[in-house]
Amino acid sequence: MIRILYLSCLLLSTTLHSVRAQLAQSLRIEIPSNPDEAESFDVTPLNEKGVLMSIRTGGFYETTPVTFNFQKYDINLKLLWKTTFKQDTKYKPIETYNNDQYAYHLFREYDTDQFQFLRLHLDDGVVETFEGRLIDQFDVHQFKVMGSQAYIGGYHHGRPVVMTFSFFDQSTKVLPGMYVNHMEISSLEVDDVRKEVNVLVHSLKRHCKFSIRTYNYDSKLLRTLDFDGAEKALISGKLLPVNEHESLLVGNYSTDCTPYSQGVYVTRIRHSDSGNVSGSAATDAPTTEIQYIEFSQLQNFFNYLKPNRQQKLLARAKKKKDEGKDYKFRYRLLVHDLQPTADGLTLVAEVYFPQYRGSALGYGGYLRGADRYEGYRYTHAFICGFDKQGKLLWDNCFPIKELLSTDLTEMVQVSQQGDRMILAYPNDGEITTEVIQGNKVLKETEKFKLQTNAENEKVTFSAQDNLMAWYGQHFLACGFQKISPSKHISTQREVFYLNKLTYSEENQPTKSTSAKTKKSDGSDR
Repeated sequence: MIRILYLSCLLLSTTLHSVRAQLAQSLRIEIPSNPDEAESFDVTPLNEKGVLMSIRTGGFYETTPVTFNFQKYDINLKLLWKTTFKQDTKYKPIETYNNDQYAYHLFREYDTDQFQFLRLHLDDGVVETFEGRLIDQFDVHQFKVMGSQAYIGGYHHGRPVVMTFSFFDQSTKVLPGMYVNHMEISSLEVDDVRKEVNVLVHSLKRHCKFSIRTYNYDSKLLRTLDFDGAEKALISGKLLPVNEHESLLVGNYSTDCTPYSQGVYVTRIRHSDSGNVSGSAATDAPTTEIQYIEFSQLQNFFNYLKPNRQQKLLARAKKKKDEGKDYKFRYRLLVHDLQPTADGLTLVAEVYFPQYRGSALGYGGYLRGADRYEGYRYTHAFICGFDKQGKLLWDNCFPIKELLSTDLTEMVQVSQQGDRMILAYPNDGEITTEVIQGNKVLKETEKFKLQTNAENEKVTFSAQDNLMAWYGQHFLACGFQKISPSKHISTQREVFYLNKLTYSEENQPTKSTSAKTKKSDGSDR
C-alpha cells in the first residue's frame, strides 16, 4: 500500500520523565488514519486563538476527488468549527501561507498558467477562492500575502520572477528588475508595517553580488541595496526591522562564491524615504560596516565535536591564519527566520550535508547518483544573540545526533522561556532537548519519548513526529503512530495524534515561534 503524508507542524515535547522533567503531557486527541489512502495533515498553531488542522484526502490518482477538511480547536483542543472544501481534481497544491486572520493555499493546474488561491477565514471557517493566470512553466518557491495581494516567487526558464496577484480584481503584475540570468532568490519578505516587499537575491556570477530590492504595495521599485562579493560573498540574508527607519540584515557568507559558509555577518540598514516620486529607485546604504564573524570566532560553534577533534580543527585554522592564509570552512547552513528579543534578535541556523548510501562523504563530497542519495544529514545547530545595534552578545551550540531527513527542513525548534531557551528536535519518536541561557548550557541534552495517555497501550511505530511552541508555556506535538495494547500487538491501530504539552519548570512565559516542515513517506505499509 502506497502512502503519501505531508505535515506542517510543531516543536517541543513530551511526558513527565522525572520529578525535574520539563515537559508534561496534558491533552491529546487522535484522528484515525487510513493507510490505504493518500492523506495530508497540516497543523498550524494560532497562539491563544487555538490551533488549525487541515486534513486533505484523495487525489492520489487523477480521477480521485480531493477533499479538504479544515478544523479549528481552542487551547483545550475542543472543536470550534469544521469546514469541508472539495477541490477540482485539475488543481494540485503548491504552497501555503498563514497570518493572523487567514490561512492561504496556492494551487495550480498542471502544465498551464492557471492558478487558484484559497483563503480560509480563521474566525469562522469561511472559504473563498480566487482564480487567475500567472505565467506558464513557473517553478514556484515562495508564497507570501500582504493585505489583499499575494506575492509568488520562483523561476521561469531558469530566471527569477516575482509576481503579484490581487484578490480584489484578480489582476497580476511582475515586479520589475528581476528577470535576469545567473541570479537566485534568497528570500521573499513582506513588511506589513511599512507596506513593503523585500526581495533578497544573489548573483551566481563572479563576485556573487547580493542585493535587497524593496517594492511598495503598487509593485514599484523603491530602493535597492547592493553588496559586492569580491572578497566576501553574502550567501543568504534575513531582515528584521528594529525601528521605523532601520533594520538589521543577518545571514551567512563565503569567501569563494560557493554555497559553503565561512561564518555569519550582520549590518544595520537605514531605509531611505519610501515616498520617492522622482521616478527612479532610491538607494539604501548600511549605517555601519558589515561585521563578519568567522565560525572560529564563535566560542561554542564547534562544541558538537569531541574535544580532541575540536582542538585539532581550531589548531589548523590558527596555523593558516598565522601564515597569512584563510582556513576554508565547508559548512552548509539552513538559516531560520530571525526572532526578535527584548535585547535585539536571535539567529538560529542548522548545519547539514547531503548524504549518499554507502558513503561517509561529508561537507565537500562529490559522490553522484540518484540511486545513492539518502537525504540531508544534520550535525548541529548554532544560536547567536545580537543587540539592536548588531553587536554579537553570545553564541551557543546544540549537537544533533543521527538525524537524516529526505527534505531540507527546519528540524531544530527554539522556545523562549524568559531568559532561557529550550532547544529541541524530533527523531524516531523521541524529542531531544537542551536548555541554554546565553552562552551557558543549563541542562545537557535529554531525550523524551512520546506516549499515549493509556498505560496499557504501546506505541509500536512512530513517523513524522513534529513539535512547536504554541502559547505561554504550552506546546503542540503531532505525527503518526501505530498503537496496540501491550499484550496484543496484532490489534494495533494507526492514528494522527495531536498532543498539548506543558513546560512546567519555573512556569516562565513562552514566546511563540512558528515553523513549517514538509515530509513525505512513500513506504509500503
